[in-house]
Amino acid sequence: MDRPGSAAAQAGGGLDDAGLVLDGSPASGRFGAGLLIQLRWPILGAELAALLIAGPLCGLKLPLTACVSIVVLSAAVNLAFGYGPLAWARASDNALAMQLGFSIVQIALLLILTGGSANPFCLLLIAPASLAAATLKTRRALTIVLLDAAVIILMTVWSLPLPWPEGFGPPPPFLFKVVTATATLIGMGLTCGYAWRVAVQAARMELALNYTQTVLSREQRLSALGGLAAAAAHELGTPLATISIVAKEMVREIGAGVLRDDAELLVSQAERCREILRRLTEEPDTDDAIHARMTLLQLVNEVIEPHLETPVRVEAVVAGPPGMRQPEIRRMPEVLHAMTSLVENAVDFARSEVLVSVRFDETAIAVEVRDDGPGFSADILARLGQPYVTSRPGAEGSRSGHVGMGLGFFIAKTLLERTGAVVAFDNGKRGGAIIAARWPRQAIEAPPIPGGFELGAFDQVNAAAQT
Repeated sequence: MDRPGSAAAQAGGGLDDAGLVLDGSPASGRFGAGLLIQLRWPILGAELAALLIAGPLCGLKLPLTACVSIVVLSAAVNLAFGYGPLAWARASDNALAMQLGFSIVQIALLLILTGGSANPFCLLLIAPASLAAATLKTRRALTIVLLDAAVIILMTVWSLPLPWPEGFGPPPPFLFKVVTATATLIGMGLTCGYAWRVAVQAARMELALNYTQTVLSREQRLSALGGLAAAAAHELGTPLATISIVAKEMVREIGAGVLRDDAELLVSQAERCREILRRLTEEPDTDDAIHARMTLLQLVNEVIEPHLETPVRVEAVVAGPPGMRQPEIRRMPEVLHAMTSLVENAVDFARSEVLVSVRFDETAIAVEVRDDGPGFSADILARLGQPYVTSRPGAEGSRSGHVGMGLGFFIAKTLLERTGAVVAFDNGKRGGAIIAARWPRQAIEAPPIPGGFELGAFDQVNAAAQT
């Protein structure tokens, strides 16, 4: 996110995502080297069948002894990697790179003995390089790709001629080998580039989704903690009342002096504890049919409450058709966390005011967060909601000084969409950013309470009981 008042966009969010690190490389460890060892067995079987069956049937003049020796030696090395002295490599960080390098060398030796780059099977060398680009870190992947390219160039310059059958014609010219090698290198480059880009994007998305799940789990734990606090407050009410009664009796019976002062202090502290417990019971267990719901006014009040002490004026409005009763919605940690994060971002970049408005009708409920800041820049607006989209240059980029990775909006949007919302980002006609979330009423509206209670009526009954 950029400095308020600048022309750049505001993007990010009030989330502590500084602990995530991604170096732009695909995530390693997508599969073990043992899988590559298993896959090599059918490849070696196909190579042996081609040498012993297809070659003689087609009349090819193959250096059979040398080629079969390479296949047999490769099988022995594969056994060593899988079960023998080299099995340790399956658990090392460089295991996959070692396996891919071995595959390149094994295929290259066979191709050098059977025509080099003029052999159509030189296309097989694209596979190890593409797999390296999709699974290895950038440095190791680049090493494998360069090894592959060097092997292709070597086969072009030096290799045995193609084992044509007798009378088939002259061998292809050197220019043909150069063109074939060039085409193979270009194909390998494009394939590796595509594989690397897709793998990086997949790894980034996976990391962002995992972080989103972590945030949601944290919010759910906090909600459960609130229920536990309410239960503890309920259980502590009786012994605390006993302490309060005994302390008051001590005040009446003790004359003036130090002990009376201590007894009066005990009474005051007991009253303070009762007040704390009373506040705790205002956030009861969300499993309760009554307290698992909230009005729209309660929603916006909880969302803006953490930001009321900021220099920016934060206001909330709830509006609907005349005469229509305000709906009650289910209390969902996802919605509360996401909307609080979006309001925090708006406060971060607003010049003086943030407005949170809720509108409802017979079919939908919509929440809109609007600020009077610089708004979103055009290049950021089209990509908002995707992970790692941010223009924040550093800690000085916003009022709060938060340094983010561009996951704030992604997490908020993901959490809201999981509840059935349609999320949109836009700029106001007079400037400022607008973030809107719209739900069908049935997606978040709370079911009727058995007995016909409403939150307003329940609050009145609760207040009367306390009196």
